[in-house]
Amino acid sequence: MLKITIITACLNNASTIESTIQSVLGQDYPNIEYIIIDGESTDGTKNIISKYKDERIVFSSGKDKGIYDALNKGLAKATGSIVGILHADDFYPKTNIISTVVKQFINLNYDCVYGDLQYVDRQKPDKIIRNWKSEPYYDGIFLKGFMPPHPTFFIKREHYLQYGNYNDTFSIAADYELMLRMLHKHKLKACYIPEVLVQMRVGGESNKSISNRIKANMEDRKAWKINGLQPGMFTLIRKPLGKINQYF
Repeated sequence: MLKITIITACLNNASTIESTIQSVLGQDYPNIEYIIIDGESTDGTKNIISKYKDERIVFSSGKDKGIYDALNKGLAKATGSIVGILHADDFYPKTNIISTVVKQFINLNYDCVYGDLQYVDRQKPDKIIRNWKSEPYYDGIFLKGFMPPHPTFFIKREHYLQYGNYNDTFSIAADYELMLRMLHKHKLKACYIPEVLVQMRVGGESNKSISNRIKANMEDRKAWKINGLQPGMFTLIRKPLGKINQYF
């Protein structure tokens, strides 16, 4: 049975980390390694994590240089054949998410799997704010402003070893750079599952202010450049514009 590693990076997430942990431990897939990397929280997050005496959890706390550095620390500890990222504000909406994902890797031999994402109210997670419905992957779709929802993105660990981890010189868009590199540059085989794999509480770093959205767009441009890739004339405009219909 394939082992799947889930990595959560957290810093002062006492209000949400418990539901994140419970959504992982409640999965019906038995062979899960759950790595939690804490950036020395001071709000009780570490106490909440420490309550869970589960052999599937690998917990580490220490200073880091930001979320992407923390995720790379998690990748260094990972032993699973497949790796997924679940942020400390996110959770799996159903208990069969991981088993659904693993089936695609086993039955169809994909390199990567992704699905749909829902943004929900921070205080009332039953209230849906935004639906990110993705679409099947094909070569060249990144040129049209496409990006898979990163929290739904699962990939074989061998590809991190082959093509590299998160580039932590990015402060917001290292997730975009990584998926651009893996899918568009290195042509990995990706499978789209047309269902909600992750629910995310609103307030993500790249979308929480106009200045951050502008910064993210600049980093998107950098992602193409450092990989020796040329975006289309309207690629970096279509990427944020494509999110408008997610609110309707």
